[in-house]
Amino acid sequence: MPSETLWEIAKAEVEKRGINGSEGDGAEIAEKFVFFIGSKNGGKTTIILRCLDRDEPPKPTLALEYTYGRRAKGHNTPKDIAHFWELGGGTSLLDLISIPITGDTLRTFSLVLVLDLSKPNDLWPTMENLLQATKSHVDKVIMKLGKTNAKAVSEMRQKIWNNMPKDHPDHELIDPFPVPLVIIGSKYDVFQDFESEKRKFTSKSEALLLKIRGVINQLAFGIDKSKSICVDQNKPLFITAGLDSFGQIGSPPVPENDIGKLHAHSPMELWKKVYEKLFPPKSINTLKDIKDPARDPQYAENEVDEMRIQKDLELEQYKRSSSKSWKQIELDS
Repeated sequence: MPSETLWEIAKAEVEKRGINGSEGDGAEIAEKFVFFIGSKNGGKTTIILRCLDRDEPPKPTLALEYTYGRRAKGHNTPKDIAHFWELGGGTSLLDLISIPITGDTLRTFSLVLVLDLSKPNDLWPTMENLLQATKSHVDKVIMKLGKTNAKAVSEMRQKIWNNMPKDHPDHELIDPFPVPLVIIGSKYDVFQDFESEKRKFTSKSEALLLKIRGVINQLAFGIDKSKSICVDQNKPLFITAGLDSFGQIGSPPVPENDIGKLHAHSPMELWKKVYEKLFPPKSINTLKDIKDPARDPQYAENEVDEMRIQKDLELEQYKRSSSKSWKQIELDS
């Protein structure tokens, strides 16, 4: 019997618990998918556990992990299901992005990007690489879905634009992300100690965690969206889609005479150039994550690692021995 995939196991468990059917008075049960990506060790697992009311210590995420939660919208109503996926390894495992994003999940799919504010030099390249890889795959799935269900694709696009006021001042400059996207800056308790100028580019206090939980619950269970907003750079920013603008954000913290020298073709590119001047990204070699999880320091186990080294040496000796044997055979013949 072939081994089951992670998705097949999860699906079987859901069906076993009666989630895919109906409960109570026969009302349909809603299913939504929330995919967490972001900085390595940035706090993604902690956020998921808090949203699911699980009081347990977070463990390092290896590759791609799945869990789910259930919640009823009211008394005596069936519980909706939210599927949570989490990508580990920062930007090192981009190929796994395609697993949770499919034509079946896309219509109720949301993305949560968690960025570690305590490592500002890694922040922009992490954001850029993850969002580009995700958007590229989402666009491919949308194109494929459009060939069989053009109406669904049209409804998805309209839903994204519905978050934007029709009279938004930047309407012509906006290119919305193809699925609902939430960006969370984690480790604010470290970030808030930075100099004021550096904080302009953006505590583990209970109030912040409650706000984050509310946002995730809205994505996962359709709970009403928060209408609060905070644009004060001296406080944790909290801005929902469509409630900010380039005019409100203002110009980057750089002298006006220098802006023209940056040769930016869009507001986003201008901010990137200024940001990277203040927080130079690490070189490709130091920024590149470890591709092989077995060699990742966070999963180190001395006894296992020593045995691995010994086996690697034995393998190399065997290869050299085999090579000499073949060369000897060639000489003899």
